[in-house]
Amino acid sequence: MAVSLAELVITCLVVDWLFKKAKLPGLVGMLIIGIILGPYVLGLLDKNLLAVSYDLRLIALIVILLRAGLELSKNTLKKVGLRAILLSFIPASFEIIAITLLGPEIIGLTYMESAILGAILGAVSPAVVVPLMIEFIEKKMGARKGIPTLLLAASSIDDVFVIVIYSVLIGMYTGKKVNIVWEMATIPISIALGVIVGLISGWLLYLLFKRFNPRATKRVLLILGISVIFSRIEQLLEGIIPFSALLAVMAIGFIILEKNEKYAHELSAKLGKIWVFAEIMLFTLVGAQVNINLAWKAGLSGIILISFGLVARSAGTYLCLIGSNFTIKERIFIVISYIPKATVQAAIGAAPLAAMKAAGMNTYPGEVILTMAVLSILLTAPTGAWGIIFSGNRILEVDEKAETDSFRAAIESEAEADGGLKP
Repeated sequence: MAVSLAELVITCLVVDWLFKKAKLPGLVGMLIIGIILGPYVLGLLDKNLLAVSYDLRLIALIVILLRAGLELSKNTLKKVGLRAILLSFIPASFEIIAITLLGPEIIGLTYMESAILGAILGAVSPAVVVPLMIEFIEKKMGARKGIPTLLLAASSIDDVFVIVIYSVLIGMYTGKKVNIVWEMATIPISIALGVIVGLISGWLLYLLFKRFNPRATKRVLLILGISVIFSRIEQLLEGIIPFSALLAVMAIGFIILEKNEKYAHELSAKLGKIWVFAEIMLFTLVGAQVNINLAWKAGLSGIILISFGLVARSAGTYLCLIGSNFTIKERIFIVISYIPKATVQAAIGAAPLAAMKAAGMNTYPGEVILTMAVLSILLTAPTGAWGIIFSGNRILEVDEKAETDSFRAAIESEAEADGGLKP
């Protein structure tokens, strides 16, 4: 596995450089490399590497969400709070409804099966959106109105909403007893519990760091370890207590930023270095999940249905922005930023098929749903990432008044932080 991993890293570094030279997002090249080297095309990736794909992708996602939390200032969140809440469920709801209504006519699924498909396709990908928003935050682009922060917060909550909707629908479809009122109540409970646990954990970590002053590297490793444990706790509590581990991860970063900005910038700089490797793992292994043959089978009808879903989603996104202080161009940028799909679709695209097999049902609808999930990644992850960068660089204004000195100082003093000097 070590050789396969080394070959993958070297290849992706070269591809990332080439794509950036061509003014294209490097993550697009990594996705393509993952698809080509994955089991459904050339099959060159080591099976042992693929066996731990989920864990590696999870750790990479934790890294980027921690960085997101370390960039979420309280003042900016106050500015965008209401819009973030609206964006967390209205665009996904529009997309789910559109696919539910159009699915029977376009791809021949029943209304319930189309609704399940809509729930899977309705999630935006934080794996694509969050890294790009962090880049904009670091460049102070859109900072005055908090646009990147808005998208950081909303895209993370969006996934919680969509996964709960999916759980309700697949439970009803396979004949399980589902308490719809309770399931819907799990959405705010999951969000609130995740945030509360993250804030408490972040505060305790801050006190620990203040008392013992460990090296910055050790701080990062401790936070990463706790974040991974949160993900395990979420799995153990599934079906018992709703808990969003990924929101807890972001909340840890948020409270550390509030308590000590220099700590936060040192940690973010360290995580930025880890992200160089984590990004390769995340996007190549997401690409390796893509069965290009299934996507081909979806054909034109699949593309049409996904396109209608995206139109509905975009309408819902724009609706959330009516009455805001964003310009029309900025609203268009937010609409574009809410298009990419990858994380949830790769994670649960095959789940309906497995549930139908377990229930002894006809598995054809599950195969169609998996095919559509794969196709949605191929269509929206590369184009969405390119669209975000292209439009963001032309639409988002640089806030010249934004404070940058503390961030530069944190990076310059990183070597001192590693030596255990007090911040």
